[in-house]
Formats: sequence, C-alpha cells, structure tokens
Amino acid sequence: MRFRSKRYKKDVEKAPGKPVALEEGIKKLKTFSKAKFDQSVDLVLHLGIDAKQADQMIRGSISLPKGIGASKKVIAFCNEADAVAAKAAGAIEAGADELVDKVTKGWMDFDVAIAHPSLMGKVGKLGRVLGPQGKMPSPKSGTVTPDIATAVKEYAAGKVEFRNDAGGNIHAVVGKLSFAEEDLKANITAFVEHIRRLKPAAAKGHYIKKVSISGTMTPAVQLEFAAAATE
Repeated sequence: MRFRSKRYKKDVEKAPGKPVALEEGIKKLKTFSKAKFDQSVDLVLHLGIDAKQADQMIRGSISLPKGIGASKKVIAFCNEADAVAAKAAGAIEAGADELVDKVTKGWMDFDVAIAHPSLMGKVGKLGRVLGPQGKMPSPKSGTVTPDIATAVKEYAAGKVEFRNDAGGNIHAVVGKLSFAEEDLKANITAFVEHIRRLKPAAAKGHYIKKVSISGTMTPAVQLEFAAAATE
C-alpha cells in the first residue's frame, strides 16, 4: 500500500466529495498544504475510448495559452543549415550523423527530440532507445516537421505532448500551483477543448468521462467538465 503523509490525509478530508465547477476546483486546489517547491498542476482525463484500437488512440501536442511555467531541453536532428537556426531557437544540440551517434551511445540529457522528415531514415534507428522514454520524434506529436526552428522554440518554451495510456487516460501538466486562477482556468479549458476536438469517429458513447486536477503532492479534485464535454 502506498504511504500517505498526515498532511496528505488532512488534505483528502478537505477535498470535495463530488465533481465541482472548474473555478471552485482551482480554488480548492490552492487551499491544500503547501510544499517547499512550486508544485506542478496535473490534469487527468478519463476517456471513453478503446485504447487497444489504433483508430481510437489520442496523441498530439498543444501550446497552452499561459504556458506551463517550465522550459525543456530540446535537441534537433536536422541538416547543417537548419542546425544553426535550431540552436538560435533554443536547441541544446542540433545536427545529423554526429547527434544520432551521440544518442546511440547513450546520451539522454534532453526532454524532447525534434527531427526533420528527411532525417527520419536515420533517426528511426533510435526507436529502441528513444521509444521507451517517450522521446521518439513523431509526426502526430509535431516533433517531425520541416519547420525545425519553430518546433524547437515551442517545445523549449514548454509545449505539451500527450497520448492516452492503456486505460484510456490522458495526463498532462497544465501549469504551476503559483499561477493565477484565471491562468490555470485558461490552460485547463484549452486542453480539455482540444482533446474534445480529437474525438475518434470510432469512439461510441460518453467520450470525456472524468476530468480531475491535482498538485504534485496533493489529492485530486474532480471537475464537472465531464458532463459538459460529453458528446
């Protein structure tokens, strides 16, 4: 059984016993016990999809209107001309053969990998290395693109990638607990609406079944978004 601190158990007692409006949920989240660091705010959506079916998988990326309060280390697999622009846009490393070789040998000190389509023949060989860590470039997530500089700039600023897990859930960071309530509201609304627009044609019945938010070290607060987003 997972250990829960006295502080966490005390916060559980303050958590609403039913779904609440977004504004109320954010206010409640901010009343929980503070940590020694600025906690991330995590959003979880439980979707009415069959995660075993390829045509019902949800995957992509989004730049939230208020950012997420964190930067990411980005690398770019690209030709020499694009490498200059990529580094100017914030990439910590950029290049082709030498960068592929460096990652092949075990270097993983980065959060996101961007790749030009013309380099995917070489980058594809890194699937066994990058795949398990969720760092493999993909067209669906926007990390395989001819516009290397723009992609690097967006991901370095905290662009959010997402994909459903085996249980049909999507997890995403939508900001920091120190964010203003209106900023958290804007980010959460933008993310939920984005996921709603991605509803697979093959998904039947309720699509967004449950939405909840939590801090890194807090209990979850369920939101009324589920009813509002049902289709």
